[in-house]
Amino acid sequence: MNKNDENFPQDYLISDCIDLCKRSMPIINTILSNTKNRLTEHLGVTNKISNAAIEKDQFLAHGLAWLATYVESLNQILRWAENLKKNSSFTEIESLILQMAFGEYLAQIKGGIQMSQGEIIRLTDFGMINDELNILNCDIINTLVTRGNSDGARKALVEHLILNIGLTTYCNNGLEIEYEAIRDQFFRFSKEKIIPNAHNWHLNNELIPIPIIDELSDLGVFSLTIPEKFNGLGMTKTAMCIVSEELSRGYIGVGSLATRSEIASELILSGGTDSQKDFWLPKIASGEILPAAVFTEPNTGSDLGNLKTRAKVDGDNYYITGNKTWITHASRANMMTLLARTDENTDNYSGLSMFLVKKTPGSERMSFPDKGLEGSEIEVLGYRGMKEYELSFDNYKLDKGSLLGESEGRGFSQLMETFESARIQTAARSIGVAQSALDLALRYAVDRKQFNKPLIDFPRVYGKLANMAVEIMVGRKLTYFSAHEKDQGRRCDLQAGMAKMLSARVAWAAADNSLQIHGGNGFALEYHISRVLCDARILSIFEGAAEIQAQVIARRILEKSNN
Repeated sequence: MNKNDENFPQDYLISDCIDLCKRSMPIINTILSNTKNRLTEHLGVTNKISNAAIEKDQFLAHGLAWLATYVESLNQILRWAENLKKNSSFTEIESLILQMAFGEYLAQIKGGIQMSQGEIIRLTDFGMINDELNILNCDIINTLVTRGNSDGARKALVEHLILNIGLTTYCNNGLEIEYEAIRDQFFRFSKEKIIPNAHNWHLNNELIPIPIIDELSDLGVFSLTIPEKFNGLGMTKTAMCIVSEELSRGYIGVGSLATRSEIASELILSGGTDSQKDFWLPKIASGEILPAAVFTEPNTGSDLGNLKTRAKVDGDNYYITGNKTWITHASRANMMTLLARTDENTDNYSGLSMFLVKKTPGSERMSFPDKGLEGSEIEVLGYRGMKEYELSFDNYKLDKGSLLGESEGRGFSQLMETFESARIQTAARSIGVAQSALDLALRYAVDRKQFNKPLIDFPRVYGKLANMAVEIMVGRKLTYFSAHEKDQGRRCDLQAGMAKMLSARVAWAAADNSLQIHGGNGFALEYHISRVLCDARILSIFEGAAEIQAQVIARRILEKSNN
């Protein structure tokens, strides 16, 4: 596979790609607008958008969410390319990624977008007629679809990937130099401290060793976005994404350690009293406090409005009674952000309150030593290193000062304020897992020989690798865009939901394709890709399942179009 080979297609590169992609955007924006209008008519929505209205035809609503995500993804990958060209940094590899992204996603918009393995949404499902669809049958779209993701383009891109094996990144991410310095630092840390040990931690279901956590603390992982006045580094959400991405590239368990700290610090910053901020934030920043997020219950899942765990006040204390499940890092944590019902006369979000709960860390001898708290481990396929638990609270005592903001009934709204950051970080973790899958597949495809030639010379192998690299970059740019919006103080639940939904799918596809390239060896527990596949599967479930993300995205889009 060499571009100098006489059999190598010589027209793989679209010379005016940026201009062509730019000219395609108004066309697909028109398609998106028409689709929104069709769905609004179909749902009979004339005023406020409700979940009930969306659930009337959930498949179409979620299909709109996926279409909008594709359009925004192409918009962001185009902006990345334009900025690189403006700075004279737009080389062949970036051009290939751009044209392949547009070629593939435009083809899917025309033919059908895969929402999940067995669900494909097509424009005709919305009742779009030929007159509306004909704008997609133009020279601009046809050129990008026909030539963008061609066999020659895939071959050429994989040649670039081979040249960058073992390096931090395979193309220009379009970020400032200080961000790339952060990436390089955590890439090297993962390479030296995490990757050599991650697979054994996974196979043995071990907690991530305390010395690793201490080193992460020294590197500022837990203090990254906490303001400097609380002993944090005061850095951006974009920096958080890069750190989460590179640590998850090593092992998602390590990349996820900071998620609970991020959730806790966001809750306290947005809803805590001055004394709560002064007490908790410096301790979280230093790593002295390792929080656990205690929200989900056995019979509620994403339906937090039906939460049953109660917090009864008696004198100067609250007493917590109820059950929680899927609580990550619960035993080792020494603080819990806990959502409970303080008003027993409610059965919705209004009676919920958030608490900042002190807790004694567990040990090998006793996982939950505090009175009134018991827990049992939930054995899982992947996403190990912190462990998952089911918890039972029986009059667990905490003082009144544990109530976040010292105000009851605000728990759900306080939690919602953290979801943007949590979903952005989950998108970044997804990109890290996807990159790990690509790293493993690329190395294996180069080294492994079948029928007297390397696997990478086979079209359906290099094709998989090329498409993985392109979609990883698309997800990365969408994630950084959502982080930038958060950094600017703008509402970004729409962008964060898109980034999380797409990046989780990218991670699963990359892991699945990487294992396929490994063949039977990939199915053996000794090969790292078996772990990466298990880790990737959780990403479209936690922090809001893909269906929940699609519901949120659809509602926001329809709200915007109805205003």
